[in-house]
Amino acid sequence: MSLSKIVLCGFMGTGKTTVGKLVADQLGWDFVDTDALIVERAGITIPDIFKRYGEAMFRSYERQIAQEAALWQRIVLSTGGGMPVNPENLKDLQRNGLVICLNASPEAIEERLGTGEGRPLANDWRKLLEARRDAYARIPHHIDTTGRTAEDIAQEVIALWQKSS
Repeated sequence: MSLSKIVLCGFMGTGKTTVGKLVADQLGWDFVDTDALIVERAGITIPDIFKRYGEAMFRSYERQIAQEAALWQRIVLSTGGGMPVNPENLKDLQRNGLVICLNASPEAIEERLGTGEGRPLANDWRKLLEARRDAYARIPHHIDTTGRTAEDIAQEVIALWQKSS
């Protein structure tokens, strides 16, 4: 089996973007942050998408990107925290890709989020984390990022990809 992409999923504040950029640099692959891609396509910020059009519009952007990502190669993808909650999105992300869920303790997430400003749904993030627990559990590979450096986590991601390919 040849896995042509690495997808990092997980809750906000678990390090998906930071680790993803490091992994992409080390593999010489492209890096795509799905939230940044949504902002680029919508032409407005994610909080504005939620405010003007609602969460359903944001999720439709995620769905479109997951479908496109099924065909992408030599890419490290960092998803928004809710993207893998939709089983169809997860199925598309897994096509020719290694999907890894990054986890962190609630204390680490709280420290990393700070005020949560600029992050929709961050107000009651503990409740949201609990609501997504089962969806994240469906992801086959997990890495705990609590108390670890991004470089160390990136090395673990690459090792897992090499072992899985």
